[in-house]
Amino acid sequence: MTVRALCAAGAVAILLAVPAIAAPFRVIVTDMETPLVPNSVMELAKSEGYFDRAGVDVEFVRVQQTPLAIAALRSGEGEMANVGVEALLQLRLQGVDDLRAVTSPNKALPYMIVASGLTSTSELPGKAFGIGRIGSVDHLLSLRVLAAKGVDPTTVDLVPLGQPNVRAQALVAGRIAATTMSIGTFLSIPEADRLSVLVGVEDFYAAAPVVSKVNAVTTAVLERRGEEVRAVIEAMTLAARDFAADPATWVAAMEKARPDVSHETLVKLGQAFAQSWSVNGGLEKAELDTTVDWLWETEDFAGKPRPAMESWVDFGPEDAVLGRIGVAEGRDSPSR
Repeated sequence: MTVRALCAAGAVAILLAVPAIAAPFRVIVTDMETPLVPNSVMELAKSEGYFDRAGVDVEFVRVQQTPLAIAALRSGEGEMANVGVEALLQLRLQGVDDLRAVTSPNKALPYMIVASGLTSTSELPGKAFGIGRIGSVDHLLSLRVLAAKGVDPTTVDLVPLGQPNVRAQALVAGRIAATTMSIGTFLSIPEADRLSVLVGVEDFYAAAPVVSKVNAVTTAVLERRGEEVRAVIEAMTLAARDFAADPATWVAAMEKARPDVSHETLVKLGQAFAQSWSVNGGLEKAELDTTVDWLWETEDFAGKPRPAMESWVDFGPEDAVLGRIGVAEGRDSPSR
């Protein structure tokens, strides 16, 4: 054998002897920074070492809103994506059958309707109301809440503006009269004292008690990287349990992630979120059934066949995690 052949053989042997480095598990999110809502548990699970302790290397892929998140997931740019339930179901109706919801780290966003220059929802007809986009989670939930408050949604001028911080800026500047935003976004607005809360968080959820967002994966990812999917769910669930047990833990983590937000604001949010964490993974069949019932009352879904839950939800990974770490007490009680 020639010297060149010996060197080549040696190089191959060395490469074969080196363990393969696992590719990062990419999670697609629609927030450009750690959000001031319970969805923050995803990013804090990384910064606070929960993913490391679960043995999974997580990277975040940031995109603007659910449609791009789903596109990135389907094109293989990530292994898991935080997406709106209604978008997932629309794809299922279109024949896409390889996506499954496996957990919901922030199933009920702490939304509220905030206004400038108004004191009651009865004043909304004829006014500009900011939304993310037509068909976005905030748009669909807002319509339900407005109807519950006796406001005909068709009498409100819907203005698509994108991200919550953009809508907040438009509200303060007087470009719109009202919008839906999370309590975190509201408390972060310097001019919040100039605004009025037309519908508070508890009233908003009472009018629209639906699961708005889930984390979805493809069936191929479940097959190839199922253990990592379970590790991600376990890490986020354990982080959620710690934040629920001691809100100060969340505050301390968020002060590192969002130094632009005051300690006072974070303390208020930590207390407000005490009962909102997905301490058992967030997927409950009863709540998902209620969500589907609501969606099928809307124009986009009415009259269409309802897909079987097992065709878009997989409780298996979450159940495997709960079998390992146990079920925690709290509002997030799993139902199947």
